[in-house]
Amino acid sequence: MSRTYDDLVQEAATASVDGWDFSWLDGRASEERPSWGYARLLGERMAGAGAALDIQTGGGEILAGVPRLPAVTVATESWPPNLKLAASRLRPRGAWVVADDDDPRLPFRDGAFDLVASRHPVETWWEEIARVLRPGGAYFSQQVGPWSVAELTHYFMGPHDGSSRDPDQARAAAESAGLEVVDLRSERLRMEFRDVGAVIYFLRKVIWIVPGFSVERYADRLRELHDRIEAEGPFVAHSSRFLIEARKPGGPAA
Repeated sequence: MSRTYDDLVQEAATASVDGWDFSWLDGRASEERPSWGYARLLGERMAGAGAALDIQTGGGEILAGVPRLPAVTVATESWPPNLKLAASRLRPRGAWVVADDDDPRLPFRDGAFDLVASRHPVETWWEEIARVLRPGGAYFSQQVGPWSVAELTHYFMGPHDGSSRDPDQARAAAESAGLEVVDLRSERLRMEFRDVGAVIYFLRKVIWIVPGFSVERYADRLRELHDRIEAEGPFVAHSSRFLIEARKPGGPAA
């Protein structure tokens, strides 16, 4: 028996959105994964690094899954609930978790790391990344690309410019900071939301898709979306992802 609209809203509006774990959506929403396999590639690079920094680590979910961490591993995060989660996952493995305000300057000396990584950073501080990398070191990142989940943004907010976060802009910014881009790939990936609760949870967690989202503010559109999903099936959207790897000239490769 399907749950009522009110049941779905109440459940999703009260669920915890701490950390960067989306398992709450299992069976209720799905998203294709990029073909390159960021976690696997990160693990390969971490295995060859002596000192690594993970920027905006969230709850440390991805870094905690790396089979072998470098002797010096540091993660930064700004949101207090995520800091607590990251510390619980990473400190037992010998990694340092540093509270940072997500605003340059990075609290590390010049040339401190031979690998800097970040999965889905809110913003990439290319000049700071170049500063803290050793010669020959690399920045490795999977990022949100342009027009990601634009279908949801348009549904709730109307026509909206989602052309920022372009991979070519990232390349230009990296090169402007003195880094050499050695890999750049992008993909668009199908997403399905199978009930309105999944949409609510997702928008509460991924706050930049519909800035200022709340159940109360968008009550009418949520009710309409519930009726649409009940009548037509899942709401389909598409995420956008790109992988970028850039090296600092000089010295041995990381």
